[in-house]
Amino acid sequence: MAESVAPGQSPADRSPVAPAPHGTPAEPSPHRSPLARAEQFVWLTARVLEQRRFAYHFLGATAEPVEAALAAYRTGDDGYGHALEPDLRGPVSQPLHTAHALRVLDAIGRCGGQRIERVCRYLSEVSTPDGALPAIHPSQRGYPYAPFVPVIDNPPSDLLATGPVVGLLHRNQVWHAWLFRATDYCWAAVEALDKSHPYEIHAAVAFLDGAPDRSRAQASADRLGRLVREQRLAVLDPRRRDDYPVAAGYAPGEHHFPHDYARVPTSLARSWFTDEEMAHSLDHLAGEQEDDGGWPVAWKQWAPGTALEWRPIVTIEALRTLRAHGRSLD
Repeated sequence: MAESVAPGQSPADRSPVAPAPHGTPAEPSPHRSPLARAEQFVWLTARVLEQRRFAYHFLGATAEPVEAALAAYRTGDDGYGHALEPDLRGPVSQPLHTAHALRVLDAIGRCGGQRIERVCRYLSEVSTPDGALPAIHPSQRGYPYAPFVPVIDNPPSDLLATGPVVGLLHRNQVWHAWLFRATDYCWAAVEALDKSHPYEIHAAVAFLDGAPDRSRAQASADRLGRLVREQRLAVLDPRRRDDYPVAAGYAPGEHHFPHDYARVPTSLARSWFTDEEMAHSLDHLAGEQEDDGGWPVAWKQWAPGTALEWRPIVTIEALRTLRAHGRSLD
């Protein structure tokens, strides 16, 4: 099979992997670029969706194949399921799957139109009484799921599930009745944050980066930045990461770094960190690429298949973060 080539590039430009014996995966050379090594990893291990996402973001492919692959995860109620978010298995739709789908669509510039209207109807149907999203809808019961996301009856509203969805929809100038109460919930939850943990801060930043009231978002972000530094929720010196606390319930060594909060330079969280701190963080991220070309999963792993599915997703996001901050992938 011929190796895929970006437009205007010859196979020789891609420094192809040396031939291997029949049936033996080719070994990525340490002398190849980070992008070339990651590509080999993606073709070797990823689901079709992540293969097509990689081709879109890094090989000049179009958005249509990504949309086609994502459509396989749609459910009859206009949500998404089928383990799109790998830690929730089974065919039922879930808010976390649907949030994942929205991030994919946002990244390819297809977060609008009737499809998003249908998604918003689904979000309305699974919302809590106060109009926000639960972490896990009870329909997950009976299917496998990660033990750190328990299924309960009548689950409460959850900022981790709601904040990123609301922020993304606002950033794409989506207007739907569901957003009114969900936005109010996010403001109240973000402004009440006191003692927190990294994933909750990630969700808050995702909301604030898209919130329409920019002056209020800036003020909230400034307060959260002080909280992150005071509670040492970001490792500012990767050489001394063992000196930083790990949040309760997280995996051993599951630290978070400046680039985890500010995935793009335009994020409100970027101002929380000095140029030197961000440079050290990005150096650390680049250095995390493993010998097989992929990036590791930092959080708790509970089943072999989920770890395999997560690594290509994490790899694509690591590459996108590095590129967004101006780091060369060649």
